Amino acid sequence: MDIIYLHGLKIDATIGIWEWEKAIRQTVVIDLDMGADIRKAASSDDVKDTLNYKAVAKRIQQFVEDSSFELVETLAEKIAEIILNEFDVPWVRVKLNKPGAIRGSRDVGVLIERGER
Repeated sequence: MDIIYLHGLKIDATIGIWEWEKAIRQTVVIDLDMGADIRKAASSDDVKDTLNYKAVAKRIQQFVEDSSFELVETLAEKIAEIILNEFDVPWVRVKLNKPGAIRGSRDVGVLIERGER
């Protein structure tokens, strides 16, 4: 299986368990690895034959901006569901980073894989 990826997608989100977090927007950074078979697109050289990562990015940005969650785990799970259900990919890896959540740490978050490889 081939992988189409989109890394470093920064989106302002309402996320957190503390009341002060629910009143502000914080930047999350999302890395997506999506299973695909790119042979048809490679042969045709036509975007219609591949996973359009711009469409994926726009959909995920809109979803995150319009949503509110307490846990990064929940947000990651919802992102995986959208990609699997709306973009016809068999497998996805979602890494969701909430920079600054822990003092002294560069990254903190979750990494999940859903679907079948």
